[in-house]
Amino acid sequence: MSGTKEGGKKAATTNKTKHGSDFYARIGAKGGRKGTTGGFAANRDLARIAGAKGGRISRRGKAQVATKKIDIVL
Repeated sequence: MSGTKEGGKKAATTNKTKHGSDFYARIGAKGGRKGTTGGFAANRDLARIAGAKGGRISRRGKAQVATKKIDIVL
């Protein structure tokens, strides 16, 4: 059952039984505290530039596919 929805539910039940009902909350809290890079909060100018790039890209039209007309003579 590995990799299925049922297997995931069984694994979650096992983890909660072995490690306590707040197992996933504790893992999430550790991950939130562990971050040291700062991301965009540490560099506001970089965030502004990245947001502008994303805005320009998202407002472009769909990519144009080059089509070539080929006449086949039999």
